[in-house]
Amino acid sequence: MNLPEINTSLFTRLRFILVQTSRAGNIGAVARAMKTMGFSELVLVTPRFDNALADPEAVAFASGAQDILAKARVVGSMAEALEGVNFAAAVSARLREFSPPVLAPRRLAEQLAGQPELNAALIFGNERFGLPNEVVEQCNVLINIPANPDYSSLNLAQAAQVLAYECRMAALDGRQSVSEVGFHGHAASHEQIEGMYQHLERSLVEIGFLDAASPRKLMPRLKRLFARAQLETEEVNILRGIARQMVAPRPDGKGGADKG
Repeated sequence: MNLPEINTSLFTRLRFILVQTSRAGNIGAVARAMKTMGFSELVLVTPRFDNALADPEAVAFASGAQDILAKARVVGSMAEALEGVNFAAAVSARLREFSPPVLAPRRLAEQLAGQPELNAALIFGNERFGLPNEVVEQCNVLINIPANPDYSSLNLAQAAQVLAYECRMAALDGRQSVSEVGFHGHAASHEQIEGMYQHLERSLVEIGFLDAASPRKLMPRLKRLFARAQLETEEVNILRGIARQMVAPRPDGKGGADKG
């Protein structure tokens, strides 16, 4: 009997990121959840204890997934954790006023499986405090697991297992959620988008549209707007060109100097 061909591309381009994890056992349990579904890239951002990947509790809870721990990385910042990523998904039970678009796990999984140009990351927060707003605002989407509203508490490994399962099912099914018709550019990386935000913010301050002393919610609103667009590299370049032109000197002597 001929087995159906399996699309394994998502298994090599999806990263699991744990932010400020407090319990070593949860790190091991996430590694186990990942391995059971065929994923292998794990990154820890500033775990709250030393030697997190070799902690005996982490090794015990990994229960056969010690190879995931052995290959995992510990980094000191979100910027480092997101290097090479062009689509970031924050996993949180808490919805924010200025969050990026909210997706259910299955819809996210279908999107990732259907867009092979996406190098994606699933970002999970601290067991008690979750993800900081500034991390969520950097992401393209917010993932909310539609659990029982009367008791919606999932622990870290359970949430990772749900996401890993949905992504595995979408990858094996090979659904294409994006039309092949028309032009599709390269998705902008996290670094490119963050650079664009910083450039745009400087230009908005210089032209007087943004008050640096009282910025209110302008930048979070703009980040939410652009997150819905899934910016491509050329689109980021266009926006940076607009930001540059906003403050460029004009022949009439008006306009400021570009600091970008």
